[in-house]
Amino acid sequence: MTLVGMVLLAGIVVVAILRDRIVNQPQWQVQVTGQGKVSYQPDIANVTVGVQVDKSYSAEVALKQLNDKVNKILAALKITGIGAEDIQTQNYSLYPQYDYRDNVSTLAGYSANQQLVIKVKGLASGNDDKVGKVVAEATKAGANQVTSLTFDASNIDDLKQEARLQAIADAKSKAGSLARATGVDLGDIVGWWENFVQAPGTPLYGGVGGEAKGAGMSPQVPSGSQEVVVEVNLSYKIK
Repeated sequence: MTLVGMVLLAGIVVVAILRDRIVNQPQWQVQVTGQGKVSYQPDIANVTVGVQVDKSYSAEVALKQLNDKVNKILAALKITGIGAEDIQTQNYSLYPQYDYRDNVSTLAGYSANQQLVIKVKGLASGNDDKVGKVVAEATKAGANQVTSLTFDASNIDDLKQEARLQAIADAKSKAGSLARATGVDLGDIVGWWENFVQAPGTPLYGGVGGEAKGAGMSPQVPSGSQEVVVEVNLSYKIK
């Protein structure tokens, strides 16, 4: 019985080894990562401003105060040249507020909030100060929040493609150098992936809620030069 058991065990081991070699054959691949960078001057800014109304004695009054201020902001933005198609509501809320004393909650009023995303175009033509003017006019008209500012490019798809092609060329160059140094021959590319390390749309700063102090003053918000950075990984078959 012992001999039979050992034979059966040996057979199972052999079958497992053969199965592993058949199913899990070595891929014989090498992966190389390249990087592409493209600098650009942003021509679009997205500014998010908001209006916060606190502790109005009724929901109706809170909404009226909010709507009055937002209408004034929209009128002010129109004067700066911002079209209605470039203003989008991001958030609109109404909620009760309570005061807590001695573990007892008492209705203190109603609060309301609305946030607007404003697209400012034409920055690359030398209108960097337009962003500051938009923020100044919005706060003067009643905005008491500036929650984010991002810069973008209208030709972002072209910039990404240019960076992608640079990354591919960089990966191919590295692959050739490594192949010569190691003495191996590379076959076809059998797979790839890409990663955007840096691209437009990252918020530059966050604002502070509450009453706006010094409203109407134009802040300095230079866009500077930005970069699109793409990584591309290529998988080569080794001959």
